[in-house]
Amino acid sequence: WFTEQMVNKIGRLDPKTGEFKEYPLATDKNSGPHGLVADKEGNIWFTANFGGYIGKLDPKSGKVTEYKMPSAKADDPHTAVFDSRGILWFTVQGGNMVGRLDPKSGKMELKEVPTEAALPYGIQINSKGVPVFCELGTNKMASIDPQTMAIKEYPLPEGVRPRRLAIAADDTVYFTDFKSGHLGMLNTSTGSVKLFDSPGGAEANPYGIAITPDGMVWYSESGVHPNTIVQFNPKTQTFASAKIPSGGGVVRNMAATSDGRVYIACSGVDKVGVVSPGK
Repeated sequence: WFTEQMVNKIGRLDPKTGEFKEYPLATDKNSGPHGLVADKEGNIWFTANFGGYIGKLDPKSGKVTEYKMPSAKADDPHTAVFDSRGILWFTVQGGNMVGRLDPKSGKMELKEVPTEAALPYGIQINSKGVPVFCELGTNKMASIDPQTMAIKEYPLPEGVRPRRLAIAADDTVYFTDFKSGHLGMLNTSTGSVKLFDSPGGAEANPYGIAITPDGMVWYSESGVHPNTIVQFNPKTQTFASAKIPSGGGVVRNMAATSDGRVYIACSGVDKVGVVSPGK
């Protein structure tokens, strides 16, 4: 599943047949769907980045249910993720907030980020059910308490701008430093940070990131042409990289599957890519 932000659709690819199917968001002609995630029933939840709402698509009927933001300031929901309790957490980039939505009641709550213009971006949930998110507008990562919604920020070295993150099985947080060309590693228990130089250099603009079941960290460098797909081995702390055949266009997001493949959204060239490790 993927979003087609500029044409107001949700898309689906069947990897076995290569067949695409599109679902138009007819309720709002300019929703700007950005992030998406599936629930346990197979519904697709997405952030309407231009429309100021969270949407739920029922793939069987094509029906879209909208959950409007409770604040006019929160007009650009960005990335969404479910926790183990079925609560949907999301970032609001320009509105500088993190929110949560209870699908059962429809109740939505928002929390402002302490740092002004932090631009909360990527968000994931660790094994303890705690949402961790990137603050692209500053050199910080942060977490939000799932009960109190209190936000804790983790300082990063000067000049670092985290964009997306992935969390390993041991709760180590890996993030892409979009501005300074690093893969970052954060321990939220101690606050310790380690940076690794990306193979493409300081202007590599690391972006989409995911971790496969074997623990390998994958991300894309969007500042090199063609874009690359990079593999980082946490055990040996070594990198391997390959060029994306189509050029990539800017791989803003990616997802790892249970069989070890990585799906990449090549947004600049209107393609979905599949990375098959070792093939």
